[in-house]
Amino acid sequence: MKIVFTVIGVLVVLFFARVIIQGNQVPELGVKNGKLAAISSKPNNVSSQADDPEKQVATLPFKDTPASTMSALKAAVASYGGGKIETETDDYLYVIFTTSLMRYRDDVEFWLDTENRQVHFRSSSRAGYSDMGLNRKRYNKIAELYQGQ
Repeated sequence: MKIVFTVIGVLVVLFFARVIIQGNQVPELGVKNGKLAAISSKPNNVSSQADDPEKQVATLPFKDTPASTMSALKAAVASYGGGKIETETDDYLYVIFTTSLMRYRDDVEFWLDTENRQVHFRSSSRAGYSDMGLNRKRYNKIAELYQGQ
């Protein structure tokens, strides 16, 4: 019985070590040629530029100006809570959200496509396989908060 508990203990430690390592690896993000980074085939991400309809979310409409759009996005992110702005430019916002219980990190990006007057969105979990729909729920809530700005 002692061997079984030892093996289980080692497996638990290895699982958490893997999660911690994955959570600390910052992916390559940003906008290249009018596109946010592609999302993986895992079910733990969504994007307005996804090819897979299951992972696709709608773009957000522009406010009056790019500056007012960015301001409304930042207000929505602040109202949602749990996020830390890592990068901000005139047309790009990168936020890391950390889940309260397991401390998983999710990378969220907003790109202001000024030519088409729309905001592209990408949200992806760094660790694990399934996010149990969290990234889509986050998008829905942030979109609702953004619309109210």
